[in-house]
Order: sequence, then C-alpha cells, then structure tokens
Amino acid sequence: MDDDLTKWCERAVELGADKATVIGTDQVVVAEWVRMKCLYGCDEPGVYRTCPPDGAPSVEQTKRVLGEFRRAVLLGVGPIVGYDRSDAESRRLNDAALALERELFLAGFHKSWTMGAGPCDICGACTEGKDCPTPEKARPSMEACGIDVYTTVRNADWKIDVVRTRESEYRYFALVLVD
Repeated sequence: MDDDLTKWCERAVELGADKATVIGTDQVVVAEWVRMKCLYGCDEPGVYRTCPPDGAPSVEQTKRVLGEFRRAVLLGVGPIVGYDRSDAESRRLNDAALALERELFLAGFHKSWTMGAGPCDICGACTEGKDCPTPEKARPSMEACGIDVYTTVRNADWKIDVVRTRESEYRYFALVLVD
C-alpha cells in the first residue's frame, strides 16, 4: 500500500471535487456549539437518517473517532454562485467523497470513512418517512458530527467565508478520514 496520499487528492479531483488536500486530524476542530447550530439552526432537524440527534455521532464520539486517525483528505467544491445550484454541487462533492472512500478502502486503507456536506440527499426517502434504500452510502455531515468546518478549512489554508446573501459565492467541503 502506497502511504503517500497526494495521488489520492488528485484522484478526488478526477472523481468530481474541485480540489483536495491532505490534513492531519489534529487540524480538525470539533466543538459542541457546531452540533447545537446543526440541531437548532437547521430548517429540517432530525429529518434525515444522518442528522442529529439520533443519526450522527455525538461530539465526544467524533473526537474519539478522530483520535483513531492521523490523516484525512479534505475535499472542496466551489466557488459556487446561485442558490439553485446548491443541491447539485453538494451531491457532486458527496459522491466524490464516497467514491474516494471506497477506492481508498479497496487500496488497503481499511479504516477510511467520510463525513459529507449537508444532509444526505441521495434519494429523499428520509423526508418521506421511508426506510433508507442506500444505507451503505448515507454519511453524516461534518457539522452533524460537531466539526467546525470554518476553522478546519482555514487550518488547511483554504478560503471560506460566511454566506451573507443568496447571490454570494459559497463552497462545500467533505472530509475522508484515512488512517
């Protein structure tokens, strides 16, 4: 198994991300307030199988999981302009992250695991109260797990800003834990 993750960043871009970089898990910031904003700032709290309070790891569990890894691949898409592109762009990023997770696993990184961007939007079954037809693809968002995406992205020397209007440019990020 090749331990250099640089080629996996290139592969993430081939799979659909706009960019990717390797970060240490010590650069990933986890905080209680993030999960609270996810629970109480979202317009659909708990609707999706991957959302808190029951569908995502607790902040403490996220910290423990991060402690079992040294590195991760941070993926990003954007800048994006236009609220109407939001679902398609987050789906593109999450698909790339899931594909990268699978390829990393098959290459011998058996612990690889993804946290995506936003609520799971693979099929919409959750919003209709139906059972998940693809639980193998369902992943919680970084925010649902308590990850401070702003600080984590800035720790990777990437740009992220608060989106102030529907016309503002924005970005999405996902994290694939590797080893």
